[in-house]
Amino acid sequence: MMFKVEGHKLRSYLFAFGVACSAATGFVPATPAMAQTPQARGLPDFADLVEQVGPAVVGIRTVEKVSARSGGGGEMDEEMQEFFRRFFGQPLPGNPRPGPRPNRPQQPQEEERPRGVGSGFILSADGYVMTNAHVIEDASEILVTLTDKREFKAKLIGADKRSDVAVVKIEASSLPVVKIGDISKLRVGEWVMAIGSPFGLENTVTAGIVSAKQRDTGDLVPLIQTDVAINPGNSGGPLINLRGEVVGINSQIYSRSGGYMGISFSIPIDEAIRVSEQLRATGRVSRGLIGVTIGTVSKDVAESIGLGKARGALVNSVVPGSAADKAGVKEGDIITKYGDKVIETPSDLSRSVASTKPGAKSTLTLFRNGASRELAITVAEGDPEAKPSGKRQQDRDEPQPKPSSAAGKSLGLVVSDLTDAQKKELKVRGVRIDAATDAAAKAGLREGDVILSVGNIEVASVKEFESAIAKADKNKPLSVLFRRGEWAQYALIRPAR
Repeated sequence: MMFKVEGHKLRSYLFAFGVACSAATGFVPATPAMAQTPQARGLPDFADLVEQVGPAVVGIRTVEKVSARSGGGGEMDEEMQEFFRRFFGQPLPGNPRPGPRPNRPQQPQEEERPRGVGSGFILSADGYVMTNAHVIEDASEILVTLTDKREFKAKLIGADKRSDVAVVKIEASSLPVVKIGDISKLRVGEWVMAIGSPFGLENTVTAGIVSAKQRDTGDLVPLIQTDVAINPGNSGGPLINLRGEVVGINSQIYSRSGGYMGISFSIPIDEAIRVSEQLRATGRVSRGLIGVTIGTVSKDVAESIGLGKARGALVNSVVPGSAADKAGVKEGDIITKYGDKVIETPSDLSRSVASTKPGAKSTLTLFRNGASRELAITVAEGDPEAKPSGKRQQDRDEPQPKPSSAAGKSLGLVVSDLTDAQKKELKVRGVRIDAATDAAAKAGLREGDVILSVGNIEVASVKEFESAIAKADKNKPLSVLFRRGEWAQYALIRPAR
């Protein structure tokens, strides 16, 4: 007997048949859709992880000594102090209490005031605890609370503001410790968990996934981005993978409201451990320094000067007497490799140099005037925030040499040779722009800039400047390396159409 079944009904019958077969035999007939679809996975159970890692996570409270006169008579909640200090850059003064103010002595007195709350985790059984540097910054007293409610006064071992890592020590023994994970095995999309004290709510557990690795936020350390709920008070707490290993320190959030908005950042644990080892050994972090100010290389500039794709770190300035200066680095050089590390962005160079032990020798691969070259360099130690000193001043009292002729004017430039005094002060060879109009002005050049090279050809005089322009392709944008103030940078002068 034949009968007709519509397509959707047939699928229903087949499904029912499959269920019956499964119930009777445990066999489920495979369908093309089932064969192509990966097996669904359930959500992870974090309960065991919390029991495993939770006891090694601590709460941190800090107090600071302030003048009694500056108090205003009241105090804000600790979590709000942390909130305003972390996201607005400074603690907010306490609110006055209602009612008449008590009589106060005339001479200034110090009083201790709760400053903030944060989190941390135990590195060693004898009491070393890791947290964020901003959590304990300016604290006169640091209090660490364990999950069993014991509270200890902690000693600051060291703090590093650039990486935002700090280590404190409590006098205790046989403490539970965290297990450190391998950051190289962390994958985008995998589940992670955070434990901390948001707004002072101790042992709060939140979870999410890794959204990105090596996120460049401008900090010294590339951060781990997650969607784990992080709020003020979570700072310094651990980011934990499903194996119960710490892979990061919760440090920052992206927010327009001051609260969690779905994006949070953590310091990779490998970098944090490197910093903590130095802090435990010496109380400070020693970093390499070569003495350059660097910037990005745009796509247009890279193509114009023959670099190809936009990569490397453009040297805007070189600190006189620095390691880079001694090695022969010049303004306008593009550093494309540091040792064996390929430099794609300025941050790559900053981090590579910073991680180098002062006194170590390395090599710099530079792109200069259309060709690559290598320089040997001995990395120094110094203030990583150091910048070139001194301000550029033009000598208006000396007579200016004869300006350039029609070659420069065709680009909208009137230039002149530098005086001897200007060469000595600026420590560069080039020509000074006396006027910039038309195409030059559109490229961003202006009076007072000093042109160092034109089309990958260094120019030390008006004559060399005109010669370089004459050799340039009139149908292509002309790259001009110039110095303004303390920085060198590129401009592209586009020919008039």
